[in-house]
Amino acid sequence: MMKTVLISGANRGIGLETAKQFSKIGYTVFLGSRNYENGLKAAEELRNAGYDNIIAVAFDIRDPQSLNDAYQNMLQYSPSLDALINNAGIRGQQPQPPATVDIDIIKDIFDTNLFGAIRLTQAMMPLLKNSENPRIVNVSSELASLTLHDNQEWEFYEFKDAGYGPSKTALNAFTVMLAYQLRDSAFRVNAVDPGYTATEFNGFKGTGDVSDAAKLILKYATLDKSGPTGQFVSKHGQLPW
Repeated sequence: MMKTVLISGANRGIGLETAKQFSKIGYTVFLGSRNYENGLKAAEELRNAGYDNIIAVAFDIRDPQSLNDAYQNMLQYSPSLDALINNAGIRGQQPQPPATVDIDIIKDIFDTNLFGAIRLTQAMMPLLKNSENPRIVNVSSELASLTLHDNQEWEFYEFKDAGYGPSKTALNAFTVMLAYQLRDSAFRVNAVDPGYTATEFNGFKGTGDVSDAAKLILKYATLDKSGPTGQFVSKHGQLPW
């Protein structure tokens, strides 16, 4: 049976490139997007470019009912899911100075970056449990590291926003807790920092290439049975919490 992967926020940026790379190694790719038309367009463009087995799936990670609908839709194609990539995320309105930022901005970011990832993971858990070697990758950020935020030599030391970074710190914590719960199973659950990648997400200010970012996500989504779990990693290896 062909292996399967679901990638949230896959109609552009790192998610789209990750879809390409999974297709290249023979996976059926469920291309997740909040807007179905955008997902269909991206899937069609990929197929026209020679990428096979791309299926557009629309859902809003803030909406449990839409996640249930996506689950039922995916069941028509496969009884199992081998990899889940929690890639969808938002930066939120900038700037986010901790002493003055509107708390609703922080809530909005957390609802997508943390709670959305949890909702999607829980919604897809029955499909993941039907896989022999299920993998979950939570796309994180170096900005989640509290240790690095205490290092004045760190290149991003001055980026102390109240929403985006902390939402990824919380996502890392969820990764650890989920990996622990699933420790006696075949699951491998990791938080992956794809690096400061040039995409629409950051106005193409990033210095990394989407191909390299997707390659790292692919690596941790296809770990063998001896692979790590409950880790926070980047292209440089393990990152400090």
